[in-house]
Amino acid sequence: MASTRNRGLAQEQRRDLWPRWRERQPLTEIAEALGKQPASVFSVVRACGGFSPAPRTRSGSHLTRSDREEISRGLAAGDSLRSIARRLGRRASTVSRAISRNGGRDRYRAGDSDDAAWDRARRPKACLLAERPRLRALVAAKLSDDWSPEQISGWLREEFGDDASMQVSHETIYRSLFIQARGVLKK
Repeated sequence: MASTRNRGLAQEQRRDLWPRWRERQPLTEIAEALGKQPASVFSVVRACGGFSPAPRTRSGSHLTRSDREEISRGLAAGDSLRSIARRLGRRASTVSRAISRNGGRDRYRAGDSDDAAWDRARRPKACLLAERPRLRALVAAKLSDDWSPEQISGWLREEFGDDASMQVSHETIYRSLFIQARGVLKK
């Protein structure tokens, strides 16, 4: 039990935390009620600045769980992507991308697809250069040699053409340089 008490808070625990916090319960009481250490509760409260975050919602333009279930039923029935899309009032390309992204025609499952889409929609996204230290080091070295982001991106394509993990667009390099919140390429 001690090891699970020290890990982060589950979504349900986070939902339970905020009403208690608004009622001004002490951190120790909140932690006890959640079965967590006070430091774990404090780290969540501090990360949000003491305010409960707005609940995540889906854009109306995204596929819903019922849309995805209809796609799954259509695939099982052998329907064409266009006919499935017509029934949903969506473009065929939207349906095609959803299927491709989630296992293809043979492995598409509505629930898994919806869960994966929800996870992919999380923000903020980790910066590509933050996730790939070798790539970051090469980009930083070229920047210190006064190469432009366009030159670096082109050089990487030529030098590592077969290795997608060593590719980065010039826009990503610019973003990493000028959006200080990322701070990936600070001097």
